[in-house]
Amino acid sequence: MVSLVGTWMQGLAMSWLVYRLTGSAFLLGSIGFLNSLPMLALGPVAGVMIDRWDRRKVLMTTQTLFACNAGILSALVLTNRIQVWHLFVITAISGLIMSFDMPTRQTFVADMVPDRADLMNAIALNSVLFNSTRLIGPAAAGFVVARVGEGLCFLLNSVSYLAVIAAFAGMTVAPPTERPAGHLAAQLREGLTYVRETHAIRTILMLVLITSFMGMSYQVLMPVVARDILRGDASTLGFLTSGVGLGAMVAGLRLASRTRAVGLEKQSVLGASLAGAGLIAIGLSRWFPVSLACMILTGFGFMTLNSANNTAIQTIVPDSRRGRVMSIYTTIFFGTNTFGSLFVGSLAQRFNAPVTLVVSGASCLCAGFLFSLHKADIRRALASAT
Repeated sequence: MVSLVGTWMQGLAMSWLVYRLTGSAFLLGSIGFLNSLPMLALGPVAGVMIDRWDRRKVLMTTQTLFACNAGILSALVLTNRIQVWHLFVITAISGLIMSFDMPTRQTFVADMVPDRADLMNAIALNSVLFNSTRLIGPAAAGFVVARVGEGLCFLLNSVSYLAVIAAFAGMTVAPPTERPAGHLAAQLREGLTYVRETHAIRTILMLVLITSFMGMSYQVLMPVVARDILRGDASTLGFLTSGVGLGAMVAGLRLASRTRAVGLEKQSVLGASLAGAGLIAIGLSRWFPVSLACMILTGFGFMTLNSANNTAIQTIVPDSRRGRVMSIYTTIFFGTNTFGSLFVGSLAQRFNAPVTLVVSGASCLCAGFLFSLHKADIRRALASAT
């Protein structure tokens, strides 16, 4: 929780710093592109290694590297030596670390919760933790950036990693009972073949691809919405981002109360519909209270969608393939932001941010409708897995 507050602070400070230095929506998208690019290249390979390695030790290593990266960034900003190319290099390094960290964390939830019956609640509660800190981190970052500057946010984030490193060091987690053996390329092909031939997982991943590419990429436009549309400052951006966190936290608590995996297919459709409607409303709004309410709705929708998708996949996939399948999931979820952020930034530069947000919302609505045509197949797969 401590570490995630720092992470959210850095995320907001980074986007504000890029926009302050460049004034370019396209470069905001380019930063998102560069952050996600390593995931596309390394995500599936990382999944094979995750199924073989000690995941706790992997996470301790990645968190240590994240801390060092944030420390370097804070030093550059606090000494007024920061340049735009520094941000691109640091972002690329962060993306490289994340390509191993993110799928490992997704998989490690199942390692900490050996009873499959508790997995859905654990994933939802993990998302609640992630998004409850989203309430605190961005609002705190907006306050700090507006009054002190971005450098302090980066420094606090670097220090915050000590908490999660200590937590991993204190854990005793049983290693997976099944580990893949054989050549790395063969294991990679096996994971890709399993995804391709399992209709339920393939359908869920297609929904993830569309909503991540056009929907989740809306975040790169939030500095534009805060400053140029709502005529606010970094504090405005902080409140808008925290609104997403509030909606997501409510959705997470709602999902955490579920006791059955069957029915998650309906939650995916609901989430895509609400997120799409929220994005369209944000694009049309010019008044801060309305925009904030729309951000809450958007956060609720995306949290419902993403948590339902994550839980459904982890329920269906066998333990021996979990790391590889979840790496493909995170590659699509975060990797499509590589092109989604760039595309959304380019679209906003070519037209404007409100039009881009409406297009993004409409794409989510269409994706939810197409997914609803396959709900029966997803339901059968969930029922047979539980």
